[in-house]
Amino acid sequence: MQVRHFASVGLLLSCAAGATFVHAQQPGVGQTPSSLPLTAPIRERGTSVTPAFEGWYFDKDGSQHVLVGYFNRNTKQEFDIPAGPNNRIEPGPADQGQPTHFNAGRQWGVFTIKLPKDFGTKKLSWTIVANGFTNTITLHTNADYIVEPFEDAANKNTPPKLKFEPTGQVFTGPPSTIAAKFTGTVGVPVPLTVWISDEGPKINVPEPSNRGRGRGARGGEPAAGATGATGATGGRGAARGAAPEGFTPPPPMAVTWTKFRGPGDVKFDNNKPSIDRAADGKTVTNATFSAPGGKPASCASCAIRSGARQASSAGFMTTALPIANAGAKLRPNICAG
Repeated sequence: MQVRHFASVGLLLSCAAGATFVHAQQPGVGQTPSSLPLTAPIRERGTSVTPAFEGWYFDKDGSQHVLVGYFNRNTKQEFDIPAGPNNRIEPGPADQGQPTHFNAGRQWGVFTIKLPKDFGTKKLSWTIVANGFTNTITLHTNADYIVEPFEDAANKNTPPKLKFEPTGQVFTGPPSTIAAKFTGTVGVPVPLTVWISDEGPKINVPEPSNRGRGRGARGGEPAAGATGATGATGGRGAARGAAPEGFTPPPPMAVTWTKFRGPGDVKFDNNKPSIDRAADGKTVTNATFSAPGGKPASCASCAIRSGARQASSAGFMTTALPIANAGAKLRPNICAG
């Protein structure tokens, strides 16, 4: 895709969406001791984790869902916070499918909550307590926060697609169901194989260009000093607008696996496996779980990035479907950028 998308599955599987996503994040109820959660500094350790309301949307069956992520401001500290007093959604059960493992940085569109038909103007809240800081975000269906995770109206861009068998069911869009089940033994690697694809936008597709078009570049050829797809640079004196020396563009498609929730650790042989385009987008890695599955089962997440460009101010995202694993849950995220 030509825009940034994000998505997730549980073994959880997550798939990036290609539809228009409006930055609909709102401030939290408050962080202790600061009244403004976004004022918390980004540090290696010792600061907060803030829930993030991405927006809400209509699913294809007409049901309403809220799309939720988070921001862990600790660059070198991850958290395991079980569903309960320090990781709760209210009202209702504390555990409504939210992550219990929090990776560093901003994590987009991590999970969704299906809303009851009579939800109306009611509200939910998600509270996370980390390093002594408490942050709460409100989840609602205000019209200003609606998003479209299935198709971008401007260019007909759709989310990437993911399969667990070469000819198996295709999963796409925000996370909503169990996509596949894997059974393994603690300490023994479990192979994880997925196939991904992305159609990209259908209309209003920008002409490919080197960013210095018109100033030292002709006929689609890169100007001297511009960075090519391999990251190699030419001589000095790059054309205006060309990529800086040493810059390596992101790959058209990339996959990342991380832990999502559950007991114990999940280790990957390679959490960013290569994609075999000659084999229909096949990716392979192994996951090793340190603890047997409980309730909830242990879970990991895989993110897929597609496309070399990002929309200027809008984001695009979805998350593709949970996968359950007997020993632990994994959640692949697909991101298109």
